[in-house]
Amino acid sequence: MFDRLRSEIQTIKEKDPAMRSTIEVFFCYPGFYAILFHRFSHFLWNHSLKLLARIISTIARFLTGIEIHPGAQFGERVFIDHGMGIVVGETAIVGDDVLLYQGVILGGTTTQKCKRHPTVERGVIVGAGAKVMGNITIGEYAKIGTGAVVLKDVPPESTCVGVPGRIVKCKNQSHVVDLEHNKLPDPVANAIRTLEKQIEENEKLIQILLDKNGICLTGEKVVDEVDV
Repeated sequence: MFDRLRSEIQTIKEKDPAMRSTIEVFFCYPGFYAILFHRFSHFLWNHSLKLLARIISTIARFLTGIEIHPGAQFGERVFIDHGMGIVVGETAIVGDDVLLYQGVILGGTTTQKCKRHPTVERGVIVGAGAKVMGNITIGEYAKIGTGAVVLKDVPPESTCVGVPGRIVKCKNQSHVVDLEHNKLPDPVANAIRTLEKQIEENEKLIQILLDKNGICLTGEKVVDEVDV
């Protein structure tokens, strides 16, 4: 148990530059407490004390602002940064070394009693406000951008942004926490810029053809002046 606590604290040190001391973790990190509460409630859930497990998870939600269903499975060294508004569903699986920012939802898309929540594999980073919905898999070391809505599987070591989520970068070999939201690609903006460039080029070609045929933009034939 103490080894696990030490590894959790070491993870916070590595992933949060704002941390200044171990004491600060115990008093000022709701994500740390949310994980501890969840480990306890998950133990109760697996030992058929489901009502008590739900009560513990509800208390944790009240104290931390983070709602994790006791049935969800969490790996080692998961770090919840800030955490307010995070919701993790019953059948969600969160792997080792995952980083979740505030407002993340790992939600379900069906009312059937089945695997209906995401599987987030090792080393994944999920940006603030991202929604990952349904029984999908986020591959190892993938990165989900801020505000993304992910409805399909994300390959390992790739970056997903937008609504709905689009894969904009694959096989990023760097496993360093470097989710700089202001530097993520924007596929929609890129597509709009491409269309604007094509429209501008087409207008130039149209103008050349009009000038060649002596037609103004209003469609009237331009008559050359003749000396009388």
